[in-house]
Amino acid sequence: MKARLKWVEAVSFLAESGSGHAVLMDGAPEGGGRNLGPRPMELVLMGTVGCTTYDVIHILKKSRADVRDCIVEVDADRADEDPKVFTRIHFHFVVTGKALKPEVVERAIKLSAEKYCSASIMLGKTADITHDFEIREAD
Repeated sequence: MKARLKWVEAVSFLAESGSGHAVLMDGAPEGGGRNLGPRPMELVLMGTVGCTTYDVIHILKKSRADVRDCIVEVDADRADEDPKVFTRIHFHFVVTGKALKPEVVERAIKLSAEKYCSASIMLGKTADITHDFEIREAD
């Protein structure tokens, strides 16, 4: 896996993934930025929730669950002192489908957290990571 980053100005950076996708990162105004894009640590959190949601959806589909939608709300805390690592991350999954079984959804989340999601497993070295979920019946 490769990536490339170019400094644009002040604390703005254009990052490009090895697959050719780009994202602009910027700092907060109080840190010299112009608030033109997400902060780098926000991208770490967004990438982690993307990683675990990818796994959960994949596992649910593989188990033939009729999943129709999944929204994950994430709440995290960082250390006050440098390095300001994540110290707590909570994932709240809202999974919508037809006749979804709680034990199947719970198993998918657990497998992602403990076996498949490399991003959350890495962050788990410094953060207390918790999960919960709710199931909504699709129309």
